[in-house]
Amino acid sequence: MQRRGARRAIPLIATAYLLLSAAPVPAQQGPGFAGRTVQVIVGFGAGGGFDLWGRLVARHIGRHLPGNPTVIVQNMPGAGGFIAVNHIYNVAPKDGSVIAIVASSTPLGPINGAAGARFDSTKLTWLGTPTIDTNTCVALNSPQVKVKTLADLYHTELIVGGTGPGAGTYAWPKGLSGLLGLKFKVIGGFPSASNVLLAIERGEIEGICQTGLANLRPDWIANKTVNVLLQSASASRFVVKGVPVVTDLAKTPDQKAALEFLYAGESIGRPFFAPPDMPADRATMMQEAFMATMRDPEFLLDAQKQKLDVEARDGAYLADIIRKVYATPKAIVDQVSALTK
Repeated sequence: MQRRGARRAIPLIATAYLLLSAAPVPAQQGPGFAGRTVQVIVGFGAGGGFDLWGRLVARHIGRHLPGNPTVIVQNMPGAGGFIAVNHIYNVAPKDGSVIAIVASSTPLGPINGAAGARFDSTKLTWLGTPTIDTNTCVALNSPQVKVKTLADLYHTELIVGGTGPGAGTYAWPKGLSGLLGLKFKVIGGFPSASNVLLAIERGEIEGICQTGLANLRPDWIANKTVNVLLQSASASRFVVKGVPVVTDLAKTPDQKAALEFLYAGESIGRPFFAPPDMPADRATMMQEAFMATMRDPEFLLDAQKQKLDVEARDGAYLADIIRKVYATPKAIVDQVSALTK
């Protein structure tokens, strides 16, 4: 999640547990990174939620890697995150010196047949996610915007912005239009979600479907700048009371299965990963360093100051989700893929 204003802090009990269980001792497997630089690639432009998470992890993970390397961030936007994943999969060294973060929907590109997805998500080295998201669609609350509720979307067009075919900001409204008949018009090509929000502020577009309310401007909900139209079903605690859930809108079992696949990446959160085919000891070192960072008191306090909600999961959790998603029946995959291109 991105910024959340003062609306929700990390639960005190969970924070206390994590502080007590923190283990900021660097992992010892494999050669160290002393005198070297580790790079965190963010698959989107600066200023968005993925950039915030990437920079937050970059500030702290070096303490948990052997040799305490310098960690830098490089933004590599384009194609909904595919450019970043392609780089990790096909170009980056397999020694842990380059890791990345992309959108939860980006790893689903290959199974959806998305153009430009030159990687196999089941072979990536999954490190973990710092949080789990709830996806929402919102509309600017303005006299010029006729869509105020979900019911309006069935007969009135809403112009929303997206970053590209590989990202949820593009795929979710496209899929919802095709499966439920909701009248989204998607304008793609924005470098990041933050650029979409700026376009909403300027009145250039009318809304966005993205990962959670925390990605919005901190005061947009309190000031009723936007109306929340719908949300996805979520395993996260970050749900929006009183807002319709996407899967509840299905009229048939097949439609529900298609909607579940459309939002299959939701539980992936903000995934961090490394190249495939890494030596086992090096992969374990990076995975342990990531989770040690998630328990680090300094990391948790830094996240709290930025109003970023930590609900971390490890690499095994992500790898299991990816395996299950890639086992989805082909008929459902083909239907949703055709709608979201």
